[in-house]
Amino acid sequence: MSSVTIVGSQWGDEGKGKIVDWLASHADVVVRFQGGHNAGHTLVIDGESYKLSLLPSGVVRKKTSIIGNGVVVDPQALLNEIARFKDQNIEITPEFLKVAENCPLILPSHVALDQAREKARGDRKIGTTGRGIGPAYEDKVARRAIRLCDLTEPETLDWRLDELLAHHNALLASLGEKTFTKEETLAYLADIAPKVLPFMAHVPEILATALEQNKFILFEGAQAIMLDVDHGTYPFVTSSNTVPSQTGVGSGTGPRAGGYILGIAKAYTTRVGAGPFPTELFDDVGQYLGEKGFEFGTVTGRPRRCGWFDAVLVKRAVQVGGLDGLAIMKLDVLDGLKELKICVGYELDGKQINRFPYTLEAQKRLKPVYETMPGWDQSTYGVRSRDGLPDAANNYIKRIEELTGVKVSIISTSPEREDTIKSDDFVV
Repeated sequence: MSSVTIVGSQWGDEGKGKIVDWLASHADVVVRFQGGHNAGHTLVIDGESYKLSLLPSGVVRKKTSIIGNGVVVDPQALLNEIARFKDQNIEITPEFLKVAENCPLILPSHVALDQAREKARGDRKIGTTGRGIGPAYEDKVARRAIRLCDLTEPETLDWRLDELLAHHNALLASLGEKTFTKEETLAYLADIAPKVLPFMAHVPEILATALEQNKFILFEGAQAIMLDVDHGTYPFVTSSNTVPSQTGVGSGTGPRAGGYILGIAKAYTTRVGAGPFPTELFDDVGQYLGEKGFEFGTVTGRPRRCGWFDAVLVKRAVQVGGLDGLAIMKLDVLDGLKELKICVGYELDGKQINRFPYTLEAQKRLKPVYETMPGWDQSTYGVRSRDGLPDAANNYIKRIEELTGVKVSIISTSPEREDTIKSDDFVV
């Protein structure tokens, strides 16, 4: 394969890190194309854990690693993450880390505004991480963003900051929060510019060359399709487009550059933060999945809500994401359960429907319609072939394929990279 795009097929935290690392070990270039430092992957290499938030996963192996223009970059968070990797004996240099010159920046006023607005929502909180991602995307669309390249032009930065702070300070003052002066913001940027500008690069040219040379490019998605700002459970979504079609827009490549599109899904479902979750479990099984699956957010540390696999939800992801295959993660977490349930539809106001509605109140009223399947007692932990799986586990995977309409190309049976079952047609 000349390139692969990895995206989450549920609400994030599906275990993308393991598959991303496995593919990154083969890739020549790894690209982040959307999101900010509200995303997170955990890579485990030779027993060492690496937690990435903003950096592409290729940095661990010193592959060419690109932060594309679709990412909003907090420059201080970027430097902090680079410093953490240095503590783990990985020196990240401009030789292999490239940040697109047209990346919008997250400034301290974005963070303050994000947190102030979430606080003002009261009991209608969205569940934002409060890191300024949403306000930074708003400014990008409103054409008042400060981009990385603007740090090289003091005259441009001067008048653009006037426009940006006029907007931010009006909102902050209306919420009774501290405002920001132009002088303190300029001082912050003057301090940080010489530290981040060495990483600035003309990314479209780098990627065009890589494509011409048929290099293996891995496009690494953050969050997941059901958190997409257009196609997810709006407004309980992230602020960017997470669907695979964003790869070209967010990196400066063409629409066909993304190659094979692999959607990642857990063998069950989890969600962090607020928002509708039709198959959420509040019983002993939900607690079992959370404890056995170590379900805590990589970035936030928040406990994840757990529930049964929702095939209707994943089918939506297959459709809007154009997925070529699925990777089913954490199959081993289901070991020991006597029966499993898959959501095959919903009941809405007494009527059965087979799609996930876009309207929020309707989403809240959904009642899952389940199909029950037998579980298995045999351990699947570390199994590396379909033949080694119990019949009930293979039947469960086959049913997921039937309900979602896409092939399961990869099955993960432990956090270790080698404990992965790969279909013959998925060739890297």
